[in-house]
Amino acid sequence: MLLLAFSLTNLYSNEFSFRKYQHVKSFYSDISSDTIEVGLKHKIPPAAIMAIAGLESGYGSGYVAQITGNILSLGAFKGDRELPALYLPYSKSSKSILFDENKIKKRSKNDLLWKQRPKSLKRDYRPEQYAGSTRNLALLKYDKKLKEKACKACLNDFATRWIKSNSKVKVFRDARIWLDKEVSSKGLKVLFNEQTNKKFIEMIGGHPHSFNYRKTWPKKAKLIMSRAGLVKLSTDIYINKMSFNTAWRNK
Repeated sequence: MLLLAFSLTNLYSNEFSFRKYQHVKSFYSDISSDTIEVGLKHKIPPAAIMAIAGLESGYGSGYVAQITGNILSLGAFKGDRELPALYLPYSKSSKSILFDENKIKKRSKNDLLWKQRPKSLKRDYRPEQYAGSTRNLALLKYDKKLKEKACKACLNDFATRWIKSNSKVKVFRDARIWLDKEVSSKGLKVLFNEQTNKKFIEMIGGHPHSFNYRKTWPKKAKLIMSRAGLVKLSTDIYINKMSFNTAWRNK
């Protein structure tokens, strides 16, 4: 009996296997509160948004996300400022693209492979004086408040400019109409239902003319949502009134 209990405990503790990674925890610690707030305000399931952000930004590690705060990899609309083409090095030792001048200066020439990076076509959420320019690329890295503001603006754009009933993209219109009906009939708590989160991801991706046309995209987003326990995390924070750290440990 004790052996069975131990085995079940181990199985359950391994369910949210991505929670053992510090960079995953750090990323969701930064965005969970704002994502839940935006999700509730605009009736979009928060766990799904968090999963998409984790997938699209590499848990905030992608150089475009780090520079611009565009954690959802949202394409720029007409009139938006885009991140321009950048001449940046790849560090062989850290296996990453560097954009912070302080870090670049500390690397040896042999460690760096310089390359012209194409225009990203993604919206740049840095303050107006820097957005769309090659100046102060590491601004958000060193200013946590500006980073939070940029990421929240990205989340709001997703909720108001993409998932809307008059979107030119059919899957976004359909998702908006479906979510409105679900919330109207079942209340806001339906946004914290696992099936609601999964269906939303499946509705907006994996098809032509969708958020991401690749068939594997919904599978990857749902895997992140499951392994990081994002439905439970958002439920524990909003419904059970836990702090992020308590909720993250609550496996």
